[in-house]
Amino acid sequence: MFANPKTLARKGVLGMNKRNIDFIGKYNPRHLYKLVDDKLMTKQLALKNDIATPGLIGVIRQQPEISGLPDMVKGKKGFVIKPAQGSGGKGILVITHVEDGRFYKPSGDEVTPSEMDRHCSNVLSGLFTLGGKTDVAVVEDLIQFDPVFDGYSFEGVPDIRLIVFKGYPIMGMLRLSTHASDGKANLHQGAVGVGLDLVTGKGLHAVQYDRPIDLHPDTGKKLTDIQVPHWDRLMTTAAGCYEMSGLGYLGTDMVLDVEHGPQLLELNARPGLAIQTANARGILPRLKQIQSLGDVPVPVEERIAYVKKHFNPDSGI
Repeated sequence: MFANPKTLARKGVLGMNKRNIDFIGKYNPRHLYKLVDDKLMTKQLALKNDIATPGLIGVIRQQPEISGLPDMVKGKKGFVIKPAQGSGGKGILVITHVEDGRFYKPSGDEVTPSEMDRHCSNVLSGLFTLGGKTDVAVVEDLIQFDPVFDGYSFEGVPDIRLIVFKGYPIMGMLRLSTHASDGKANLHQGAVGVGLDLVTGKGLHAVQYDRPIDLHPDTGKKLTDIQVPHWDRLMTTAAGCYEMSGLGYLGTDMVLDVEHGPQLLELNARPGLAIQTANARGILPRLKQIQSLGDVPVPVEERIAYVKKHFNPDSGI
């Protein structure tokens, strides 16, 4: 059974048209999109603003440079190759293990040098971009994820998505990879989404393919038992991305490295709506409440305190 639009509206569910017109269109100046649509530019912006992000190994901009990839990653135990302007998690190649010059994905499948070259070539040709325009391949350090997530994610690195509106983190979820998602934390590819308590970072509700689940499909772990560490740092980092990017409505994607703590992966000027399903609640009442506060500048610490007071599991919104 599918709920009709009126029922969803009564429950505060934000739809795509309203998101695009009333929030993305109104609060995200078009000229700033390039700062977040290009992952290389986002990384450079984060470094400029002292926001931790995975180390940049190198950039491949032209086809002849692909032959230099083995030297670029020499000595690395793992790395990630991603299109700077890719979307939906497409085109991200994760290498978690290197042995005797051989490269392996999280699934254990080997990636041959010719396959890696072809992947980079596809990235440069624009295969993974929305408009098919030429792109560059960003090669960055592999995150060594915090062992607190052991058993909660299958092979890949979990990430934390926080929706930030006018500098206030208003809804969050943890995305956990599965066998179906090939080690990637992408909900459309079969990853698990776990809604998070904004006060503590504890799991509240979980879904896969938009259907509620209690246990991770591959590991059997109870998903609502999870507690995300470094929660206050994650919230503060997300809130600070408002000033850094100039975007009023954005998604922040972060990961936890066992040695370096929270790391910003990327920003999204058009964050998806599945976070509402993961939290089993609509985001619209929270958006309206932040709108009612007006435009008076508020320090990050006060914004975080406001969110924790008004958007906790007992608040009803």
